[in-house]
Amino acid sequence: MRRSARDTEDSAKRINRRALLLGGGFGAMFAVLGARMRYLQVDQADQFRLLAEENRINIRLIPPNRGQIFDRNGKLIAGNEQNYRVVITREDAGDVDEVLHRLAGVIPLTPEVIEATLAETKRRSPFIPIIVADRMAWDDLSKVAINAPSLPGVTPEVGLSRSYPLDTDFAHVVGYVGPVSEADLAKLQNPDPLLQIPEFQIGKIGVETWMEDTLRGKAGSKRIEVNAFGRMMRELDRVEGEAGQDIRLTIDADVQNFAQARLGGESAAAVAIDVTNGDILAICSSPSFDPNLFVRGISYKDYSILTENDHRPLANKAVQGAYPPGSTFKMVTALAALEAGVISAETSVYCPGHYEMGGRRFHCWKRGGHGNVNLQKSLSESCDVYYYDVAQRVGIDKIAEMGKRLGLGQRHDLPMSAITEGVMPNKAWKQERYQQEWRIGDTINASIGQGYVLASPLQLAVMTARVASGRAISPRLVHSIGDRPVPAPEAPLLGIDGSKLRAVRDGMNAVMNSQHGTGRSARIADEQLAFAGKSGTSQVRNISAAERARGVISNDDLPWERRDHALFVGYGPYADPKVAVAVVVEHGGGGSSVAGPIVRDILLRCLTGGMPPLSAYPSAQRGRMETLLNGLQLRHTEPEVTAKSRA
Repeated sequence: MRRSARDTEDSAKRINRRALLLGGGFGAMFAVLGARMRYLQVDQADQFRLLAEENRINIRLIPPNRGQIFDRNGKLIAGNEQNYRVVITREDAGDVDEVLHRLAGVIPLTPEVIEATLAETKRRSPFIPIIVADRMAWDDLSKVAINAPSLPGVTPEVGLSRSYPLDTDFAHVVGYVGPVSEADLAKLQNPDPLLQIPEFQIGKIGVETWMEDTLRGKAGSKRIEVNAFGRMMRELDRVEGEAGQDIRLTIDADVQNFAQARLGGESAAAVAIDVTNGDILAICSSPSFDPNLFVRGISYKDYSILTENDHRPLANKAVQGAYPPGSTFKMVTALAALEAGVISAETSVYCPGHYEMGGRRFHCWKRGGHGNVNLQKSLSESCDVYYYDVAQRVGIDKIAEMGKRLGLGQRHDLPMSAITEGVMPNKAWKQERYQQEWRIGDTINASIGQGYVLASPLQLAVMTARVASGRAISPRLVHSIGDRPVPAPEAPLLGIDGSKLRAVRDGMNAVMNSQHGTGRSARIADEQLAFAGKSGTSQVRNISAAERARGVISNDDLPWERRDHALFVGYGPYADPKVAVAVVVEHGGGGSSVAGPIVRDILLRCLTGGMPPLSAYPSAQRGRMETLLNGLQLRHTEPEVTAKSRA
């Protein structure tokens, strides 16, 4: 049946409309796809390129070289040594457990190490490398490098680790570094990203921690390309970090070594200060310890040996120890009385061997008494009764004021740990501390450096330097940072009348060089090097009336921990002061016999620039001193002391 022309025309129109609609639909669809393709390929090209790069490129921090520490003459005290290690990165390794067990087939890894590493990888961010093995031999590191294709995420590294070539000599001064702990991070508001790197080391005590920001430096970075298995293919680029700044200390390493050796096995401390500018030439605490043990991870056995030692090798006695200064404090009482005008250098006090006050008897160390005593004799023979009497005239507040002018009762600002402030008490201090009134007996005890008075060896050395110079000398430990010198603190005049200072200095000179001076046995025979000093013996136990009546028990007959502390301070030469030294020997007994000779020897080492010459000693002591000096375990080779070469 034939279709009419009209039907054919209507059919054609319907087909054209459908074609237009279908074509329009396809056109709209292609337009949307085109717009999306443009958005993805052009507008978002940078974003997708970055995502692609991140799939194959990792950015790693490069720890900077830690600044080194030197003595005043450029001798290395704390440096960096090469260290081979292997690290693993969780995001590159995939199955960390499997990779670690493969690694254990290449180098020795104990199950405990594997377990600890797994725990650490779970605790840390996936992109942070975790140290698996440290301080490796070169052969083991080579094995890891050769087997790298089968160890995804494992990277052999050559890094730097801290080392202390002079170990025990500077342990208490420089301190040591160790891995960053959670406690370390908790102290910081915005911790450096470097601190998040496992096993990254920071200062823990001493100069290492107090100058951490200076020594640490700034991190660098590197971009590395890894394949689909997480194995590093190549390093794309590197931006080096900024190394920490080097530090030079004021300490002379040879003097430090001599002083440390001279203290021997005693529980003791020694400080030597340049009287002209406050530079610390030596600051020792004995016994010491090897800080390298802490850097490498100290064992429980080694740590127990240190903590269980009754001589407390971990404590820095030179700045942390607070001791009754004993008779070394008598210069403070004397200067306070002279300045207040209540005595003159010739004022005489009678000493019958005791002092009566308020129905109580305070004893002098010399049971029969010293007779009539003036200032010089009171110092040279260390008469206690003289100071009991003088202290009542001047009062504790003025004594405390003078003590602080001389550097006691204050914390000296040095980059060392746990520096004590000591105690320089007065009436207000006791009321605030104990809610008690100050008593007459408190003043009597304080006048000879007992009772509440406490001072560190550092403070006693500062006190001695101030008496010797007449200036407010402040101790300095850092000589320079990088190429920039650290200026010595200003040392204004103390404001003490020169004649009064000379009277006290003459008394200290008489201690060493007069016929009846308590320090005469520790004197220097060479008049050009002769020094002034003062002994001190501080009690650590109470002596009962019954014991005093039958005779005070000798220190030699007491257990070590109940013996008196031995103290001695001195400066020299007397005619032209250059160095001040303070020594405290815990439970050492007599200050003159135990601490005095150590002060003398350290002074001679400082003043002569070498081993003390035998000619500087009284002739009767030279044989014994030759044996003692040649027997010192010195780190730095020095010629033996002989009568022929040193006469």
